[in-house]
Amino acid sequence: MRRNHSWPGWVRLLSPLFLLLLWQAASHVGWLPGTLLAAPSQILAAGSALTLSGELPQALLVSAARVAAGFALAVLFGVALALVSGLSRLGEAVFDPPMQMLKAMPFLGLLPLFILWFGIGEAPKIGLVTLGAVFPIYLTLFAGIRGVDPKLVEAGRSLELSQLQVVRHIILPGALPSLMVGMRYGLSLGWLSLVVGEQINAQSGLGALITRARDFLQTEIIVVCLLVYALMGLGTDALVRLAEAWALRWRGPA
Repeated sequence: MRRNHSWPGWVRLLSPLFLLLLWQAASHVGWLPGTLLAAPSQILAAGSALTLSGELPQALLVSAARVAAGFALAVLFGVALALVSGLSRLGEAVFDPPMQMLKAMPFLGLLPLFILWFGIGEAPKIGLVTLGAVFPIYLTLFAGIRGVDPKLVEAGRSLELSQLQVVRHIILPGALPSLMVGMRYGLSLGWLSLVVGEQINAQSGLGALITRARDFLQTEIIVVCLLVYALMGLGTDALVRLAEAWALRWRGPA
């Protein structure tokens, strides 16, 4: 019989650590110039300096506020449209085709139009976050509503529940797991959209730091900001996971 060997958790850290050491060594001997990619030690030093000066926390707050505003609008529009389309055949005929068409478009390519429509202030950045996050929310909730077991709906009607009560007590709880998945995916796309949106005339936020660092070939600062984007994406995803566990606590432990 073949024996299954389980490796300790720390073994998984060996390959990333080896890559970091290789990266540092390549930078130290000059094989990897700092103008192309800074060494890990330089990135760590730059991150510490930006944090101690307060520049990085302030930029992070600005970027987080943009994501929060754009994601809130995406939840508002996505949930409203999904409810109308999912609960009504007429609503589906009216709203679902345009949403499907817009979903197929490369939404990041709409940034030039957003600048023409809304200028170069906060509106195009928040709008891009909203556009990136709204489609996963709409699609997953719509699919969740339509995926509710018809037998449960019939059982509710046999108990003489009104249409509103059926929606509230059967359809929405049944579609909630799908909505939470869409919110997690939409939030990750929201951060991705912000990375692009903040490159356009950003005077504050992480994008402004990246733009200034690019002009002065400070690759260490660029990498620091990209790492912060990634960490914020992971952190907000964890918050949605906690909200999901609380909202779906009625299902019991998985």
